[in-house]
Amino acid sequence: MQKDLIDQFVKQIEKIEKMYETLCAKSKYDDLSDLCLEEITRIVSLVISAVNRISGPNSIYSNQLKKDLENRPSTSINTLNARIVMGTLKALKEDISSGYLKSIGDLIYGEIFSDFLEMSSYLLDEGYKDPAAVIAGGTLEEHLRKLCNNCNIPIIITTQKGPKPKKAEQMNSDLVGKNVYSKLDQKNVTAWLDLRNKAAHAKYSEYTKEQVSTMIMGIREFISRIS
Repeated sequence: MQKDLIDQFVKQIEKIEKMYETLCAKSKYDDLSDLCLEEITRIVSLVISAVNRISGPNSIYSNQLKKDLENRPSTSINTLNARIVMGTLKALKEDISSGYLKSIGDLIYGEIFSDFLEMSSYLLDEGYKDPAAVIAGGTLEEHLRKLCNNCNIPIIITTQKGPKPKKAEQMNSDLVGKNVYSKLDQKNVTAWLDLRNKAAHAKYSEYTKEQVSTMIMGIREFISRIS
């Protein structure tokens, strides 16, 4: 079920990407200045709608779009705005494809489980150590984002290809640099993120059920202590 949902999200994003590529090919100028405003506005609106629908209206992706486009009158929507929002959409697509998007778990299990770590424990008890590791790791990453927001640490970086969410390990390092938690905590977070990455990349033989159980307990204690 989760794989089908991920595939559906990726297809939705790729459809918008093709529409944007068609616009770029249609224009004679890099700034798309020969295209009507309605065409550019439609692409921007489609991106905003897709990001809100897939990641949630309060996700880092949706908030980044709001920040990028705030205080811009509708008449200023041009290729720069389109490129910015397309960069955020691409970042969302990459995280979905990598299995890192926590809100996918929201969509599938949100009505059943109020606590993602409880869900991880449930899946582990049922013999599903791999999704349990991914979900626990996603919960940890989301907590790192919240800690960064609380400390005014940027969670979006600017690249040549546009805005991109900061990697979890970089957030981990930044939080230690701000003395939010200790270097010992940093080592534990690194180990948990590594286990999550192994699960997300199908390296199932490189960790055990017992290690996932320890990971879940450790993350729960970490979140309760560092908030």
